[in-house]
Amino acid sequence: MSLSARQIGPARLQVIVADITTLRVDAIVNAANSSLLGGGGVDGAIHRAAGPQLLAECRILHGCETGGAKITSGYRLPARHVIHAVGPVWHGGSRGEDEALASCYRRATELCQTHNLASVAFPAVSTGIYRFPAERAARIAVATTVDTLAVAPSLGLVIFCCFSEASARLHAQSLAEFGDPCAE
Repeated sequence: MSLSARQIGPARLQVIVADITTLRVDAIVNAANSSLLGGGGVDGAIHRAAGPQLLAECRILHGCETGGAKITSGYRLPARHVIHAVGPVWHGGSRGEDEALASCYRRATELCQTHNLASVAFPAVSTGIYRFPAERAARIAVATTVDTLAVAPSLGLVIFCCFSEASARLHAQSLAEFGDPCAE
């Protein structure tokens, strides 16, 4: 169920509450840690759902810096690819956390274009155990994605896949600031 949707240029942006591992899109984004070797939350769920081949491929990537993103196959997931984005740990906002979080969304969107992907689903990166304030993260996620769509014309569908209704409301509020409502 879509809680909010907007058409921005050629791309449709949606906010939903769902299990990201069940989505049939070209890529899902994993809120990964810098090792890319799995962890808790959405990272652990994606690794479990994709199967051991995902971990094997991640091992050869040799990690990823904070603010970066790398792409792998989706293996047993309905999504063809997983984009592993490493968000920042929140330290009060004085250590470049906003810029690092924006970089995750920008790099993931750029990887979609590089690989000619038409659809992607993002979780709320860094808002779990990394403690990034959820409202601030939602604004950064939506604004950065909207800004980056100009360099990703292949993307026709961007989903902000939230785990909770509260997170979805924050993303929907941020999305409401952009574009015209889609005809439902």
